[in-house]
Amino acid sequence: MKGSITEDHLYLDYFHQKEDCILPLHTSVSLFLLSYCDCKTFRVFLVSPGEIPPDSQFTDKALPEALEFCLIKRCQLPSVVQKCCLPAVLEKNGTFCRAGLAVVLRHIIRKTNEADPSKKEVLELLGFKKTCLKACAEVSEWTRLCEISIPLAVEDFLKLSPGQHENIPVEILQLEKKLGEPVRVHNDDKIRRQKVQQQNLLVKKGSNDSSEERKPREIQESSPVDLERSFSNLTVQKNPVSTKREPSHIRKMKTSELPPLEHVFAEGLYFTLADIVLFPCIHQFWVFSKNHQDRMSELPLISSWYQRVQEVPGVKTAAAKCKMQFVQYQGSSSFQARCPQGTCTASDEPEEENEIAQFIGGPRPTMTKLMANGIEAVFCPHPHPTWALNWESLPAAVNPGEGKMSTDRALRKQQQLNNLVALVRKLARPGDVIVDFCSGGGHVGIVLAHILPSCQIILVENKELSLIRAKERSDELGLNNIWFIQANMDYFKGTFNIGVALHACGVATDMVIERCTKIRAAFVICPCCYGFIQNTAKFTFPRSHQFKEVLSYKEHMVLCRFADQTAVQLPPERRRIGKHCMGLVDLDRAWSVERSCSYSVQVTSMEPETCSPKNNLIVGVPV
Repeated sequence: MKGSITEDHLYLDYFHQKEDCILPLHTSVSLFLLSYCDCKTFRVFLVSPGEIPPDSQFTDKALPEALEFCLIKRCQLPSVVQKCCLPAVLEKNGTFCRAGLAVVLRHIIRKTNEADPSKKEVLELLGFKKTCLKACAEVSEWTRLCEISIPLAVEDFLKLSPGQHENIPVEILQLEKKLGEPVRVHNDDKIRRQKVQQQNLLVKKGSNDSSEERKPREIQESSPVDLERSFSNLTVQKNPVSTKREPSHIRKMKTSELPPLEHVFAEGLYFTLADIVLFPCIHQFWVFSKNHQDRMSELPLISSWYQRVQEVPGVKTAAAKCKMQFVQYQGSSSFQARCPQGTCTASDEPEEENEIAQFIGGPRPTMTKLMANGIEAVFCPHPHPTWALNWESLPAAVNPGEGKMSTDRALRKQQQLNNLVALVRKLARPGDVIVDFCSGGGHVGIVLAHILPSCQIILVENKELSLIRAKERSDELGLNNIWFIQANMDYFKGTFNIGVALHACGVATDMVIERCTKIRAAFVICPCCYGFIQNTAKFTFPRSHQFKEVLSYKEHMVLCRFADQTAVQLPPERRRIGKHCMGLVDLDRAWSVERSCSYSVQVTSMEPETCSPKNNLIVGVPV
């Protein structure tokens, strides 16, 4: 694709279309949100994996009429976008890319609000504190269910032949169960008391009505969700919860006596981005289940939710733009969700993890068990213990102290960067691509871009504000060898030579290692937040064969919990044990990579160790 970018470009995969269904469903979801927001801020590109018609200006009956599209091939994508999973947005500067469904949708909402602040209902899609689908899919089961699991499950369902649609996808059953769970909101207690007050008012109104025999019966026959829906109209985000004090008898009720809040929408009482994501997916599931009309009765909560979303202002208009014809069902919704025996739902936890939460005790039995099997934490000497940047000679924007850091913290940050930069500069060669994962405000990446001008530096970070600050610092320095990608780590698919991460929290360290070893890249990682380590859909612990032969998952988690006990205010002996546990956890990681990926891996400590309570370094080089 030739020419400079003069506006934000939105890139969407375009694999297949049938009637009102565009695959992948991430594209259908993105187009539905654009239609709901009536957003014309972006220039939209449909990215085809194969050949395309000669005329790149593309329109089609299945696409929203109000939007204009260009159809391009994957090889025509800008370089930075080619390194990401779609959907993706490239800003007009050409160096700042946002990738992944949730990140892109949240960006569309913010850009719509910036263009027209009067569209308050659009900004309210981000929910309380603007956090809807903000948590990474790697750590949030709910984000993973909405962003990944259900769209993929429905796509697989659509690919089946007509006779194979008998079984409901497990992920759909997970959503059904999720909709049946009590709603938890930030002011839960207050809202539940107001719900009691409203129930009393409804009963009182019914008893005072001239049709005394008819009115109470209507109230009694109202379903809990109907009542919840009526109640939610009083507490919708744009109308703050009333500050009027409740009657004394309600105020004195115990929390355990209050009625639970039930789902009106996917995340609770309010219509949010989660509903926008799920609606096109569930719609297509209903469309392709039309020969199984009883399916709506098998999924009563999803069926009711689907009907309620249609009544939200703006949804019917958006659906009409996307050529969506709603599936209607006239039947009872009194059925209970039926999950197959043994199905793991979004709220289920492995039994062993529940045991960990109840575990009380220290790490000494676990450490003794490892020592009895010849396993101890041994730290390799730092290869460049005295190397340091001349910070006084560097531009101000390179220095991490240029900001809101205290003098002491800025010094410690400089010392941390000395360690990482010393190791990376010895590994780097001219023309190398270096990725700063979990880059935050770009402390590591910006220093590398400045001192290694012959290398391409890519910052990958999920937090938008942090990456924007990094971009501002880069612009101040005039760096032209740096790209910025706001995305969950799984959505970065580019090749590179060295991966680096400073204080990658919990399993983020394991994700960086996996990403590097998959393409045989070297890595320099400083782990953090060992207490957040747990089994995930991608990783199980212990990681190495040697540790698995000795420790159970529960015992390994004990090491992780106590590895976080290294804060400077703790007693010296406790910090010493914490440091030993850190070494054991990282040794397990190192051995796993050495055996399964043919790497040379060393675990060392930053110099000086006082630069951070989390001062381990894992350095890996393919052999």
